[in-house]
Amino acid sequence: MACTTLLVGRNATNDGSTIVARNEDGEDFSFDPKKMIVVNPEDQPRTYTGVTSHLTIELPDDPLRYTCTPNADPSNGVWAETGINAANVSMSATETISANARVLGADPLVAYQPAVGKPGEHGYQPEVPGGIGEEDLPTITLPYIKSAREGAQRLGELVEKYGTYETNGVAFGDEHDVWYWENIGGHHWIARRVPDDCYVAQPNRQGIDTFDLADALGDQHDYMCSADLPQWIADHDLLMDMPAHEGDAGETVQGLPRFFDARIAFSTYTWLDQLYNAPRKWYLCKTLTPSDPRFQGPAPEFGPESLDIPWAMRPDKKLSASDVKDLLGTTYDGTIYDPYGTKGTPETRHQYRFIGIDRTSECSVLCIRPNVPKALRGVHWVALASGPFNTACAMYANVTTLPKYLDTPTKVTTDSLYWNNRLLAGLGDPQFFESYEVIQAYRLNTMAQGYQSLHETDAKLMALAKEGKADLDDMDDATVTRTLEAANQALADTIQAQTQDCLGQVLDQRTVGMKNAFNMNDH
Repeated sequence: MACTTLLVGRNATNDGSTIVARNEDGEDFSFDPKKMIVVNPEDQPRTYTGVTSHLTIELPDDPLRYTCTPNADPSNGVWAETGINAANVSMSATETISANARVLGADPLVAYQPAVGKPGEHGYQPEVPGGIGEEDLPTITLPYIKSAREGAQRLGELVEKYGTYETNGVAFGDEHDVWYWENIGGHHWIARRVPDDCYVAQPNRQGIDTFDLADALGDQHDYMCSADLPQWIADHDLLMDMPAHEGDAGETVQGLPRFFDARIAFSTYTWLDQLYNAPRKWYLCKTLTPSDPRFQGPAPEFGPESLDIPWAMRPDKKLSASDVKDLLGTTYDGTIYDPYGTKGTPETRHQYRFIGIDRTSECSVLCIRPNVPKALRGVHWVALASGPFNTACAMYANVTTLPKYLDTPTKVTTDSLYWNNRLLAGLGDPQFFESYEVIQAYRLNTMAQGYQSLHETDAKLMALAKEGKADLDDMDDATVTRTLEAANQALADTIQAQTQDCLGQVLDQRTVGMKNAFNMNDH
């Protein structure tokens, strides 16, 4: 399993943005080159077939334009992963999560079944398509939604209709809300709105804890679910909460407790969760809410292997896009679990799965900014390759094309941000401290230039709007899109030059220490 998600509500960010962010991590020994593109309506398929599932879906004929980060090599499918559409809705899909045996027995996943034999032969059985999954989700969802709420609803409808072959967590954001959606078994799902003043740190494990059935089946202000969820839960005895008093279920909905712990009911509690998942949530929550006494003291209530840290927590200070990027690149900095650190032992430094891992393909920090006009609202910060060594480019999402530097070829080249950052990671990792200052300066400078690009471009377009030369509420205004595309290109050019320079410095540092070095004064 792979990926780490970090979601932030609008009142917990420095500029009022909603933030949907995630590391897309490959499976073990997997390094998938990624690129960032714009899919224009004319390029969106009307009939879609998944490579993994062989499932064919007819799609609506009115798609919105959207950014995404697909595989550079499409032979295994699109895997569009993350993006922002022309309605200023963000989507991140997916966080691979876990479900327990009770859930999977009650609603099995819908796996692809290959054909048996050949047509005309005795005993021939045709193939049976599987459900939908990570490969498919942004492509069949993001172009057709106009709010975060609509995203959760459409995805729920798709899963109810087609089923899914895997368990996933998916996030949606708009200028007001962030919704987090989880499928429960093959056809059921739940979703919960991130409180406006909170963040959610989500590793590879079903994470939603407290769930309100009355709201999910009624007003849906903060919760949503598949319509038959209560009956399905009751039919399969899935609830695991102990009541406060014997015989006391409290307020009920359709014979079930109105409030129940979805994590205890649906998720896994295994040694693998303690080793692979819990430490990531612990580190992010401990870092963002250090004042919480449950993380403090010689015997804290919450430690690296704690499996019941609250789903949503309130940060001690507001977060920015660059904060989120840095957190998703961390290797438990400053702890005994940091593989690059000096604390602890060789064993503790590799005890837990890191957040900023070697096999990160890309990290997207999707910001929907409510305090600027509609045409400027969506910003897709994209960082390619391993988090401790890369930078993020602040790309305006309301464009029809993106810089070529982000369009990754399948073979290694220094004309690609992905491959340059992969090279930086490969060269910098063996001599982390020697390269640290150079790489950190590169990261700081390039992300600062991203903010500068946003500030200057916003101001330029505001001035043009005052002169009547641009309509900032029109997502298709030609002057706006040309200006945003020019800003994206200028930033990409600057980052390309600085990445090349950083790569050269790290290469020099690396080669100075080669084992076959021999100088005239070495004898």
